[in-house]
Amino acid sequence: MNKEKPLIQATLGDLRSLIDELVGDKHEAPKEEVKVKRKYVYGLQGLCDLLSCSTSTAARIKRSGVIDAAISQHGKIIVVDADLAIDLLNIRKRRIGNNRKF
Repeated sequence: MNKEKPLIQATLGDLRSLIDELVGDKHEAPKEEVKVKRKYVYGLQGLCDLLSCSTSTAARIKRSGVIDAAISQHGKIIVVDADLAIDLLNIRKRRIGNNRKF
């Protein structure tokens, strides 16, 4: 496009070539970030509800260290990443079989 030409006289092709010249030939759409919403459970009772087990069993699983990567504890406050905890338990179940206790 002739840069001396008034904008009103520019054709669509002229505008497109000007934009391509200024921006470059990047016709890719911007990549959108995918945000995964995490589900958290709180406290030992939340872990009980997640695993559908008793409080003593949930405490034993927590103490075993199997789901340590999913647990964040500060004092008495326990926060468990539910999806990660389930994944870790499934990995352990596949690794050692279903008939071994924590």
